Amino acid sequence: MTVSPFDHPLLSGLLGDEEAARHFSADAEIDTMLDFERALAQAQAESGIIGKDAAAAIVSVLLSYKPDTTRLRAGVAKDGVIVPELVRQLKAAVGAPHDASVHFGATSQDVIDTGLVLRLRQVIDHLDLLLTENILRLTALEERFGDKAFTGMTRMQPAISIRVSDRVAAWRAPLQRHRQRLSQQSPRLLVVQFGGAAGTLEKLGDKGPAVRAALAAKLSLGDAPQWHSQRDALADFAGWLSLVTGSLGKFGQDIALMAQAGTDIKLSGGGGSSAMPHKQNPVKAEVLVTLARFNATQLSGMHQALVHEQERSGAAWTLEWLLLPQMAVATAAALRLAAELTGQIESLGH
Repeated sequence: MTVSPFDHPLLSGLLGDEEAARHFSADAEIDTMLDFERALAQAQAESGIIGKDAAAAIVSVLLSYKPDTTRLRAGVAKDGVIVPELVRQLKAAVGAPHDASVHFGATSQDVIDTGLVLRLRQVIDHLDLLLTENILRLTALEERFGDKAFTGMTRMQPAISIRVSDRVAAWRAPLQRHRQRLSQQSPRLLVVQFGGAAGTLEKLGDKGPAVRAALAAKLSLGDAPQWHSQRDALADFAGWLSLVTGSLGKFGQDIALMAQAGTDIKLSGGGGSSAMPHKQNPVKAEVLVTLARFNATQLSGMHQALVHEQERSGAAWTLEWLLLPQMAVATAAALRLAAELTGQIESLGH
């Protein structure tokens, strides 16, 4: 039983994407948090913040550590975040005298945000591959049918004759621009979060920037000043997700309208009807429109989440957790469906 259609045991076959969703699983989240704690101990030992013996003890425990998830769940209900209970368990596992070095100088948001960025890096790689596949499939479609004639439609009315290549170009060009946007956004998004209690790294003294840079390098992330209450990179990424699904929604809407007329397109593999066996419903095209509208709706929430109070917000931060994973999975699902839909086009034009 689930409240989300993206991981629903039945609906996820249509609306979900397993590869994107697995990066938002509890296991993936915990794994990246432990990656942060391991890299933090190593970076601090190199700078002399904690002893090398302490770092070795922490890393040794983390190699095979599995937290008690029942206690983590209870901890989240009490603390609002997973990290306080996770750190309590880690300290107990490391034991004296090195337990005091666990998570030294960090705060919960450092662990959670950096863990999110590490997972988003994998999601972005997946989305980029899907985006490339769609561009290639549309290019192949143009090569097959591009010279055929089409009835151009303006304001839902017949206009003048155009070529299939004209419409395919309108589907493909935005996707090409989205790839460029993603390459420009990623360096701003894929950066470490490390600021300590209020963003000043006060426990590290003048070694704070060096430790942060070393931490970023160990996690293969960019180095950047703390961004606890500065969420523009995440909102920018959410905007990108909505742009991608919006462009795919236009593609889906066009296909659905063409299938309705039945003269300019022939599709295979349409969906069936329980009442009308003769029908071939353009299901994938319809869902592309749905996912575009879903992401456009969620984007307003991500912009609401830009409003963080002072040095840290609990409310705005939690809102991101509700919205961004679903937007990412919706985008992956849309890209998957669009590629499949392109492959079902048997003829275009006349």
